[in-house]
Amino acid sequence: MPIAGRPMVEWSLEAFRLAESVRSIVVACPPGFVHHRGRLPGVSEEEHRRTLPEPFVVQGGATRSESVRNALAAVETELVAIHDAARPLVTAELVDEVVATLLADPEAVGAIAAAPLTDTVKRSDRAEDLRRHSPQKTPLAIGETVDRGRLWAAQTPQVFRTAALRAALDAYPVDASEPTDEAMLIEAAGGRVLLHPSPGENLKVTTPLDLRVAELLLVDRAR
Repeated sequence: MPIAGRPMVEWSLEAFRLAESVRSIVVACPPGFVHHRGRLPGVSEEEHRRTLPEPFVVQGGATRSESVRNALAAVETELVAIHDAARPLVTAELVDEVVATLLADPEAVGAIAAAPLTDTVKRSDRAEDLRRHSPQKTPLAIGETVDRGRLWAAQTPQVFRTAALRAALDAYPVDASEPTDEAMLIEAAGGRVLLHPSPGENLKVTTPLDLRVAELLLVDRAR
């Protein structure tokens, strides 16, 4: 998906390329999109050489965890950072800061970018995906107000000790729900994961409004 004149993934690639802590980059593409010696779809040969030191492009899987597993097969470093291409406003500074947070605590297995919740949080009276809720259905009611003081919204980049992440992937129960991030895998394995505050602009593009806001911020950054 293009944003601010470039494929969305290229913004993240540039940030990771500029990060001092990054030695190599692996990109998991949707099945069928790996082509031209590993070049990313929508990225010219010249842009490919500029943004990726080496063509570490692998085929992703049907799920997030499968894509991460495929990418991990090409990782040879002690630490690995996982990032969503849908967060194009990531910066090299944030990547390096999350890595430094992990390295500063030898007891920790991972560290993730995260934002403290600022809104008052309500739990509904029944389980239902609020994003799919429509006014025509029976209205949801408040079940309780949740203390937001200890609540954080998980983001990416998420940095882990590579061996621990591989072990957590292998140990995660096959009948469990699909993990929504890699920190969840480490938590399930009993590992310690640290929170690193991220800047407000590290948003995830999931709606047309997100896309518009991210594009405006990227254009402003380019200036």
